[in-house]
Amino acid sequence: MVLIDSSCWVHYFRSRGDARVRDRVSSLLRKDEGVWCAMVRLELWNGVGSESDRTVLREHEIWLPELAITDAVWDEACLIASQCRKIGKTAPANDVLIAACARHYEVALEYTDAHFDFLMTLPR
Repeated sequence: MVLIDSSCWVHYFRSRGDARVRDRVSSLLRKDEGVWCAMVRLELWNGVGSESDRTVLREHEIWLPELAITDAVWDEACLIASQCRKIGKTAPANDVLIAACARHYEVALEYTDAHFDFLMTLPR
């Protein structure tokens, strides 16, 4: 399984998105390897502008597996946030939660945001 971050979904849903990113997401979905979590879904809903975009997002909600944001995921997010603070790095709280979800479920994370490079390599 691969948790697909909203930074990739944006390219996937837009016709002018980066073709390489769209292809990676499409490949994951074709292989039934792509998943999301509630935070990614919320980020996408926050950016939806048209009714056709809403329809597409609703359709994905029907069949796309979702990793639950459990208390253990929140604990992992707090640990990551603390580690970031100690080393002087910052990342948006929503992305800390997404990284925590991927780490907790021990799945890969597909992303284009550079701060995930350090979030996903912090010690556990």
